[in-house]
Formats: sequence, structure tokens, C-alpha cells
Amino acid sequence: MTVKVSMKVNGKAVSAEVEERTLLVTYIRENLRLTGTHVGCDTAQCGACTVHMNGRAIKSCNIVAMQAEGADILTIEGVAKPDGTLNVMQEAFREHHALQCGFCTPGMVLSAMDLVKNYPDPTEREIREQLDGNLCRCTGYHNIVKAIKAAAATMRG
Repeated sequence: MTVKVSMKVNGKAVSAEVEERTLLVTYIRENLRLTGTHVGCDTAQCGACTVHMNGRAIKSCNIVAMQAEGADILTIEGVAKPDGTLNVMQEAFREHHALQCGFCTPGMVLSAMDLVKNYPDPTEREIREQLDGNLCRCTGYHNIVKAIKAAAATMRG
């Protein structure tokens, strides 16, 4: 059985007929062709599929698309400014070498943006605790923590 889903993704209204069981990550990747949102584990453990839904970081492999009906979704493709200027968090990840292979980076950036919104001056411990649901197999997290601290400081002014 199919259902019609409508939402706003990266500021643009979108809608489609999808099977009831279609995951939000599948809708984003296959229907909208926004492939920056990755599928890593299919069990909501790794965080590679993290997007913002109505301003909160969520794992898009953990909900079906119809649960996002009417929602405002932000994917990594919508984070930079339209002219290509990187968001503060993206720039901090670049500047502090907080990525290697890049697979976890989109979800990590979106999780970090939500983290800093909730913890404007996060300690290293808070950052590590809040990133518990995001796995990186390359960096050891040290530079990710540095990047988030730097972005938080920039965002505070």
C-alpha cells in the first residue's frame, strides 16, 4: 500500500507516493536523490543517517517517511549557504581535520549542530557523551571534539 508524504526538505516543499514502510533515509536518498545522508548500519546505531527534523537531530533510518509528514527536514545538503559558503560547524570540521573517509561526517555535523544548540559551551565530556550515537571508524574523535569546541566558541561570538 502506498501513501502520499509531503514535507519541506532543505527549505523546499516536496511530496511523493511511497510505500508505507519506506524509511525516511530511503525517501531522502532514493526519491529526493540527496545522497549525503548515509545508510551505515540499518539499526540506528551509527548515526550516519542523522538529519534534523523540526530542528532536532534524528536518525532517519529509524522512522518511516510518513512519520515526517508536514515536517521541516534539514539534510547535509541544506547546511551550507546557497553560495556554497560552509556553515560554521562544517568549516570547523574542515579546519580541524575532523574527518578522514567522510562517511560519518554528514551525520556527525548535523548531530554536532544540534549538540551545540543544546550545549552552547560544551565540555569535552559533554561532547563525547552527546556523540555516543555517532560512530567514526577513522578519526578517534579527538579532532571531532576539537572542531565542535571551536564551532561552539565561534557560534557564541
